[in-house]
Amino acid sequence: MNLNSHLNELQKKHEKLENQIEQTQRHPSADTIEIGAMKKEKLRIKEEIARVSARL
Repeated sequence: MNLNSHLNELQKKHEKLENQIEQTQRHPSADTIEIGAMKKEKLRIKEEIARVSARL
């Protein structure tokens, strides 16, 4: 997998997580632990996007 396709996949994952977080937060019974885990994963992906982008 080349860097551009890897970067595209990471961006798709990041956007998907963003949407999942927003949808989960809209529910009154939202699990804050689950939301926190999703936010940590989203941050990890964002950092990886930055690393890959720097290599391009």
